[in-house]
Amino acid sequence: MAINPLSALSAYAQAASAGGQTAGLGGGLAAGLGGGAAPVSDFGALLESSVAGMEAQLGRAEGLSGQAAVGQAELVDVVTAIAAAETSLETMLAVRDEVIRAYQDIMKMPI
Repeated sequence: MAINPLSALSAYAQAASAGGQTAGLGGGLAAGLGGGAAPVSDFGALLESSVAGMEAQLGRAEGLSGQAAVGQAELVDVVTAIAAAETSLETMLAVRDEVIRAYQDIMKMPI
């Protein structure tokens, strides 16, 4: 069964916007895939905002893990943040792999 990363990314963006958070993949990526806000026209800015959003989500999960270690955060919040960060990272990796595969296909094309 082949998984289309853009479909997964779009579904994630819709779920995140329905839940009131788009920080996992950056508002620009969610917007670029129909997440509700104005679309981003610059692909570089789209990627930059996506990576920044993912980095922020990973940082939040790490911060909550540190707080849980000293007893200042609930375990449920830590597990939820880590799961969201993991999903965000896996989605970004899937998109990266598809971009690389597309680039390789283009490079194989005869001129």
